[in-house]
Amino acid sequence: MRALNNGEWRRQDMMRLILGLFLVYMLLFWVTNWVLFLTKFSFDPSVIAAYYQGDPTSEFGAPPRPIAAMAESSHMHLFAMGMLLLTLTHLVIFLPLPVRVKGTLVVGTFLSALLEQGAGWLIRFYGAGFAWVKIGSFVALQVILLGLITALLVGIARPMPVAQADRKTPQALVQDKVA
Repeated sequence: MRALNNGEWRRQDMMRLILGLFLVYMLLFWVTNWVLFLTKFSFDPSVIAAYYQGDPTSEFGAPPRPIAAMAESSHMHLFAMGMLLLTLTHLVIFLPLPVRVKGTLVVGTFLSALLEQGAGWLIRFYGAGFAWVKIGSFVALQVILLGLITALLVGIARPMPVAQADRKTPQALVQDKVA
């Protein structure tokens, strides 16, 4: 953490490599999010509702999604996504953005992820109308994730010149004074 905060990571090729590879990994994660969503659900609210509520009119009658399966999925996703979002949003601290923008990104990321995860429960127990929450929160989360990943990639690839930095700019994003 010290290397991130004081800008030392700019002089450490291995740290830059690790951060860059993490963000490439996050881009691949982002792509697979879309593949999974589009192959499992699509943007059709009735397909999403049928997945959670079941479809008694189908040929063999699909039952509602079992509570145990939903709890197991939520259990794994809440922990994994929480850790991922903690890591990704923590890195936002080092971007030269106003605190209000950083706060909005952090809250938006966690809120959209919680809504996306909770929407399945809402659909299952409170109605198909919540399928739009699933769609909206998924899209919001993906837009925010792509924005964070892109901003962080730019931040490590193009550090801010010292002349543009002020005393509030994190040193991790400022070029060394000595070229």
